Amino acid sequence: MMQATVLAHAAFGHNHFFKNNYVFRQWADADGILDYLAFAKGYIAKCEDHHGVSEVERVLDAAHALMSHGIHRYPGKRKPNLRSEERREQERREHGERLFNDLWRTVPSPRGRTHRHTTDDRRRALLGLPEENLLYFLEKTAPRLQPWQREVIRIVRLIAQYFYPQQQTKLMNEGCATFVHHRIMTRLHETRLIDDGAFMEFLHSHTNVVQQPGFSEQYYSGINPYALGFAMMRDIERICIDPTEEDRRWFAEIAGCGDPHRVLKDAWANYRDESFISQFLSPAVIRNLGLFHLIDDADEDEFVVAAIHDERGYLQVRRALARLYDVARRDSDIQIIDVDLAGDRRLQLRHHVVSGVTLHAEDAERVLQHLADLWGYHVRLVEADDEKTYTEHDADPAQPFI
Repeated sequence: MMQATVLAHAAFGHNHFFKNNYVFRQWADADGILDYLAFAKGYIAKCEDHHGVSEVERVLDAAHALMSHGIHRYPGKRKPNLRSEERREQERREHGERLFNDLWRTVPSPRGRTHRHTTDDRRRALLGLPEENLLYFLEKTAPRLQPWQREVIRIVRLIAQYFYPQQQTKLMNEGCATFVHHRIMTRLHETRLIDDGAFMEFLHSHTNVVQQPGFSEQYYSGINPYALGFAMMRDIERICIDPTEEDRRWFAEIAGCGDPHRVLKDAWANYRDESFISQFLSPAVIRNLGLFHLIDDADEDEFVVAAIHDERGYLQVRRALARLYDVARRDSDIQIIDVDLAGDRRLQLRHHVVSGVTLHAEDAERVLQHLADLWGYHVRLVEADDEKTYTEHDADPAQPFI
């Protein structure tokens, strides 16, 4: 039974989503990932033999700490051809060393303010600043890294890039797979290809997967993507087949169309989590799950319930939940803005603060330490928005990579 469920969930549900969703088609090189992982495994093993396990682990730990900031987020960047990575490694390393040497020989001249400003602009242009992909910048520019360390950083960066679509589609991906496995297993039972005992065993497992603890319950840790995704997929099916008057007001284009699979396949192909919620989260699901909008303002002593599951709150709850799944708001906007090539080679970063939400100080300092170790010199991170500067974090390399 469990083997059949896993096949229905992963081999049919997840595979359909991976193959058809536009985010995966835009970013993921599915044909090359297995070959690239085999190359990466062999390369890391060779590095461990030549440089020692502890040295390789240091680089991997630092790169993994920055992994969420090692992603190209815009489709203008070339999708990596992972099959060719092993063949291109030597050529890329030689080209990178030539570029690296030219860059670090370029030192600003002190002759006049206009010339200095021109030189600063040229330096930033050569460095590609500002740059939000921290791992990419370190791989290409960090002055004290050895070629094998740059390649290890590249491996971590490309794997992070491959999994980036899953960050944008967690709810839809799991909702699709859960809906598919539930439909397949139910159909197997209806056609008597599995008996009642097997179906009850399946329902027990399925119910555990889609369980959603209440906000005040001990095991609550946020919204279960399996629960919300499955509820929305089932709700779309219901709206297409048996809509209410409320459904006809909210979803006039699909209500009563009689073809839920067409609607679902279109949604799975053309949306990601925040747009899917904005388009398809219905008042019925909001009521059934008891969703409400809670505001936690650090400057206030009490929580504020801004909207509940009633007629006035549906749209506000839907907007707030969609923002929660928007990676552009969820991930911190941290960019490298400058490097002091002529002086102490300090790396300067800026966190663009949104709605006054700053980084957790202890986590920021620990991650910044990894960045300073990889860079090899002082690193400063300034947290600011368009109106004020909130705080600054500094780190010196405790154990630089040389």
